[in-house]
Amino acid sequence: MDTDEKLSVYWWEWVKYYARLAIDRFELGVDQVKELLCTLTIDERLGVMLEFEDTYPQKFAQLVTDAPQWAEWMA
Repeated sequence: MDTDEKLSVYWWEWVKYYARLAIDRFELGVDQVKELLCTLTIDERLGVMLEFEDTYPQKFAQLVTDAPQWAEWMA
């Protein structure tokens, strides 16, 4: 396995971990998700939200309903 592939696998595991944290924090409110995302890079934020949507589409839909401005958090 070359270094780039190792980094890619590591990055996705990191993103999946933070996606689980975001999903757990969503139970406490959208502000908790926003607070978590602000600690990440833009790429990580996008990856977390993609994983969130793929893993729990119903919860992601609820997040979008509760915080329609969520896309602004990505900047």
